[in-house]
Amino acid sequence: MNAIEIKNITKQFKDHVVLKGIDLTVNEGEVFTLLGENGAGKTTLINILTTLSHPNSGSVKIEGNDLNQGDIIRELISLNSQSNTVDDSFSGYENLKLIAELRNVKNVAAEINRVSDRLNLETFLNQKVLTYSGGMRRRLDIAMSLIGDPEIIFLDEPSTGVDPKNRLEIWKIIKELRDSGKTIFLTTQYLDEADQLSDHIGFINDGKIVLYGTPEEIKKDANNQFSLTVETKEVEKAEKILADNNISYTLNENSVEVSEIDSQFVLDTIVNNKIDLLDFHKVETNLETIFLNTTQRK
Repeated sequence: MNAIEIKNITKQFKDHVVLKGIDLTVNEGEVFTLLGENGAGKTTLINILTTLSHPNSGSVKIEGNDLNQGDIIRELISLNSQSNTVDDSFSGYENLKLIAELRNVKNVAAEINRVSDRLNLETFLNQKVLTYSGGMRRRLDIAMSLIGDPEIIFLDEPSTGVDPKNRLEIWKIIKELRDSGKTIFLTTQYLDEADQLSDHIGFINDGKIVLYGTPEEIKKDANNQFSLTVETKEVEKAEKILADNNISYTLNENSVEVSEIDSQFVLDTIVNNKIDLLDFHKVETNLETIFLNTTQRK
């Protein structure tokens, strides 16, 4: 059974259509990452999946349950949002205890011990949250999401604002959760994070999923680019040749980047026009480049 099934979801606020027919499946026991610019619809979609909002049309199933079965769904999920959900005047233990009681956990002390051990919170668990560093606070925030042992964990930009050491710790926690069979629905500002952690990635732009696949599939299917470097004094001549032949290109100092389809023609044309070619190579594709190209194109 799929953890999450989304079919033709739309969401509109007055005259503004935020989601425009989202179709998406998230497998059980995987890390799925949703990428998109601010305002693309990420938070709106998460709010729908976590029963905080309802779509205008379409259907959602969470572990086989429809959205109108909200009480059942809320037993299965947790949400770690971007906003601060911890109480600074409480200790870490007291914050965890509050969530455990709200989730009707039977053995509160044992559950807190389980979660704090998993996230290495013991050394500062009894301190006031007001004294926590940013990394400590984020780890406690994630720990609160694990209380009650939910099957699906929504992590909305969990490593934003933390130092590199704690960021790697959060990565480790996410991988361990996935390996234990949990489903992770992740959003992030960091493309390298998505590349490292994700089993599947979805790019959302203007309310639609415009790319979907494993990181490897997305990078493999991207339009390959080739870079040609010429002498600085020859750049203007090279640009004129490309323009005369209606070749799309990107200029970076004295290098032009063209698509794989055009690369052989451009290479031959540059050589035939006696322009000295200093370098010719395939441009390494990464998720950041694909993300930028996709959002600009759409």
